[in-house]
Amino acid sequence: MNRLLFVIIFIVSLGGNAQEFNATVAINAEQTGNPNLQVFKTLERSLTEFINNSKWTSIDYRTEERINCSFFITISSYDNDFFSATVQVQASRPVYGASYNSTILNINDKKFNFNYLEFQPLNYDPNNFESNLISVIAFYLYTILGIDADTFELNSGTSYYQEAKNIVSNAQGSNTLGWARETKPNRFRLNDDLLSGVYEGYRKIMYTYHREGLDIMHNNVKKGKETITKSMKFLEKMHNTRPNSYIMRVFFDAKVDEISSLLSGGPSVNIAETVEILNKIAPTYSENWKNIKF
Repeated sequence: MNRLLFVIIFIVSLGGNAQEFNATVAINAEQTGNPNLQVFKTLERSLTEFINNSKWTSIDYRTEERINCSFFITISSYDNDFFSATVQVQASRPVYGASYNSTILNINDKKFNFNYLEFQPLNYDPNNFESNLISVIAFYLYTILGIDADTFELNSGTSYYQEAKNIVSNAQGSNTLGWARETKPNRFRLNDDLLSGVYEGYRKIMYTYHREGLDIMHNNVKKGKETITKSMKFLEKMHNTRPNSYIMRVFFDAKVDEISSLLSGGPSVNIAETVEILNKIAPTYSENWKNIKF
C-alpha cells in the first residue's frame, strides 16, 4: 500500500491539496557575534518558504500528509556572502492510530558552507548545480521523501534517492565540501548506501519496523513489539557483511531512544536476543541498551 492511500485510509479530511513538507527552519548565529543581523532572519524565512511552497513531487499531498521536518542551521562565521555552517536535519512520520510521530531521520551535516545574498531568489534546478545552499537542502528533502516512502511501502523510495543522486552528481564538480566520492560519512556516502543492495537491510527494517511494527501497535501492542524485535535481524545480517557502516549509524541516530523505550515498556516479550544483537551491531549506544528492562 503506498503512502498516499495509507494516509487517506486513517485520516479522513476534506482539506485541499498541499505541498509535500511541513518544515521548520531555525538559524542560530550566536557564534558569529552578530546573531541579530537581518540577513539571518531573511535567510530563515526564505528557506522556510522555499521548502514548504515548492513542489517537489508529482503527488498531491493533503495538508495532513505533509512530512514534518526541521533544519537547524548553526552559522559559525560569515564573510560578505560566504557562510560557514552546519545543519541538523530531522524528519518524522505519523504512527497509525496514535498521536505519536516517529523520527525517521536525524543527521548532523558539518560540511555546510554556502554563498547567499540577502533577498536572492531560491530556486531548485534539477539539471544544474547553482548553489550549495539549494543543493544541500534539496538533497535532504529528496532523501526524506525516500525514507518516508520506504516506511509505508517496501523499497518505494528509490525514485527519490535517484533524484538525490542526481543532485550529488551535479554538485561533485563544484569541489564543495560534502559531495566527494569517498568512504567517510558525507552526502555522497549516504546516498550511495541508500541505493546499494549491500545495505538493503536498512530499507527492509524501515518498512517492517514502521508499517508492520509501529503501525499495528494501536490494535496489537505485543505483536507490533515482537515484529520490531525480529526486524533487528535485518540489520544484523547487514552488519555481518559490512560492519560499522555509516547507514547503520544513520538508523540508530534516529531510533536509539525510541527502541530503548519500546523494548522497555508495554507487554513482555522475549527480547534477550534482540538486546544481544543491539550490543553487537551498535556498541556505541551500549548505555542505552543497558537501560532496557526485560
